[in-house]
Parts: sequence; C-alpha cells; structure tokens
Amino acid sequence: MQRRVFSRSLLAGLGGLSLASPVLAQRVAPKEGSDFVRLPRQVPVQTGAGQVEVHEFFAYTCIHCHNFEPIFDTWIKKQPAHVVVKRTPVAFSPAFVPMQRLYYSLEAMNLVDKLHGKVFLAIHDERQPLTTANAIVDWVAGQGVDRARFTEVFNSRPTGEKAARAAELQDLYGVEGTPALGIAGRYYVNGQGPRTLVVADALIAEARKA
Repeated sequence: MQRRVFSRSLLAGLGGLSLASPVLAQRVAPKEGSDFVRLPRQVPVQTGAGQVEVHEFFAYTCIHCHNFEPIFDTWIKKQPAHVVVKRTPVAFSPAFVPMQRLYYSLEAMNLVDKLHGKVFLAIHDERQPLTTANAIVDWVAGQGVDRARFTEVFNSRPTGEKAARAAELQDLYGVEGTPALGIAGRYYVNGQGPRTLVVADALIAEARKA
C-alpha cells in the first residue's frame, strides 16, 4: 500500500506484488538504492547491546501485507534471540488509527498469535470493514474476547501512546508503502515478497558487525 494512494480505497488491493523466488533472490547480493535505503540519520532503537531491532511496517487493509504475513511469520519463528522483531502498524491518515489501536490492544492482551492473522482474513477474504472502533470491538467480541476488557484496552492511554509512537517511527524511517522493514535504526527495506527477507537477513548480519 502506497501512502500517496491509500485514500482511493482503504480496503482494496493496490496493485500486484512481485514475489521473487527465494532461491533466485539469494543469488543476488542486496543493492543499496534498489533493495534497501541507508538512512541519513540513525533512528533510536530500544534494544540492548548485541541485539538488532526489526520493525515490520504494515496496515491491516493492505493486501500486500496480507500476502506477506505468512512468509513473515515463518521468518520470525526462525530468528535467533538477538533479533528483536516488532510489528508496527502505520497511520497514513487518521483513518488508520483504529486499526493501530486494534493491533496494540491484541498485543497488550497477548492475543496477537491468536487473532492477528485472522484480522487480515476477516478484512480481505470475508470483506469485513474492520476500520472503525465499533466494527473492531464487535468483531473481537465475536472471537470470544471479553468485550468490556478489550474496549478498555482499546481506548486506553497506553494504547494511544503506542499508536502515536508507531506513526513517529514510520516517519523517521521514511515509510512510503507497506509492507516494509526498518532494521537496526539504519536501513529501510520496501516490501518485495520473499526477497525482502533475504535482504533483511543480510542487513541484520551487517548491523551485527557494527
């Protein structure tokens, strides 16, 4: 999903995504300027020495993020302890804020593993418009989650602060579309399907050397 065209259709797919073969991708070393961007200024990270922070910038309404999620989830599970992965929902406009709050509410309630993937399915396969607070609360309650507790977390100040911080990070990394990765506060990788993760592996290794 490109920032400049999101307003045309919040729920529609925004064009094709090239999913290069992982085997082919591994034969080509990542190239600065095409595969990734080296940030002109370091973005502050929250990880300790020896760790590498990776942000996945996504939007629930982005069809490319929906397609990328299974690949990314598998990749996360293979990462060593020194790689700290954080999913970071974008807000290209105020219309995205309820979906940011949805993700951070799931995170606070330890429901990401259970419901994160189902949100994508509900929006893209079942065509449910989970873009407003009422629709989101109704859907989550329908998944067996306590409505009152979820509503409290959804509307809480900490959830709002996390959403605001996510928006700050997307600007610091210069995010123009989703999915995208921010790595070690130094690199920005635009989504390219499986090759994105080949590039990420190379940049994580590079960051570890610094």
